[in-house]
Amino acid sequence: MKRWTRWQDWVAVAAGLYAALASIWTAPRTGASMSLMIVLGVLMIAAGVWSLAAPGVVWIEWVLAALGALLFLSPWFGSFAGSAGPAWTAWICGAVGAIAGLWALAPAERARHAAPGGSRAAHA
Repeated sequence: MKRWTRWQDWVAVAAGLYAALASIWTAPRTGASMSLMIVLGVLMIAAGVWSLAAPGVVWIEWVLAALGALLFLSPWFGSFAGSAGPAWTAWICGAVGAIAGLWALAPAERARHAAPGGSRAAHA
């Protein structure tokens, strides 16, 4: 698979970007909601861009899925589940990120096997 073409990673990057920037317009802006959404959103962006740049790295898809799951759970960890705006943003962006990361596992595995010096060369 060519670099910068996996749509699942672009979706995860967009979800991370939305989560990171949503603290600008969602109210109430509590410290926990802003911090968690910004940090986890930026980490999702970084993992998605890394995966786009290196399509054969499978473990980064697991990291992306885990970050999405953490973002999904962050309203409960950060005690802002009662704030509708930030909570729904975290739940939706987290679910999208986790699903996109898991959905990209199979293409990443295929790219790893197809790459020169991939797992086929290691087992030969």
